[in-house]
Amino acid sequence: MANPQKIALGSDHAGFKTKEMIKSVLDQMSIPYEDMGTNSTESCDYPDYAHAVGNAVANNQDQLGILACGSGIGVCIAANKVKGVRAALVFNEEMAKLSKQHNNANVLCLGERTTDAKTIPGIVKAWLATEFEGGRHQKRVEKIEV
Repeated sequence: MANPQKIALGSDHAGFKTKEMIKSVLDQMSIPYEDMGTNSTESCDYPDYAHAVGNAVANNQDQLGILACGSGIGVCIAANKVKGVRAALVFNEEMAKLSKQHNNANVLCLGERTTDAKTIPGIVKAWLATEFEGGRHQKRVEKIEV
C-alpha cells in the first residue's frame, strides 16, 4: 500500500504503552498520525478513544486507524459500532494481512496484555503494507455495510 495520508491512533490506559510503541514505528516509516489519546496509564474508558478513532476514519479525516487496549476486544467492539468502520482484532502478521486482503479492515486493534510486544511492529507493518484483494471479497465487504 502506498503510505496512508494519516493514521488515527487511540488507546485506553491498558493499551497506552502499545500506542506509544506504534507511534515510534510510524515515525520510522515516515507515516503521519493523529494521537487521539489517552495520554497516560491513568484509568479511563476505552469507548471514548475507540469512537474518536472510528469517527476520524469514517469521516475521512484519517485514512486508517489503530487502537489498543488491554485485550483489544473492547476497542474493537466499540470501533465497529461506528458506521463505515471495519475494525479487526489481530494477534499476528498473518491475521493482519488477512484482515486487509479479505475484509478491507480500516482499523487495526491490538491487545497490550494479549500480544507479545516484540510482534507488534511487524503486525503494524504487515497491516499497512497489505492491499485489499477485492474480487470475490468485495461483495462480502459490501454486505457488512448494510
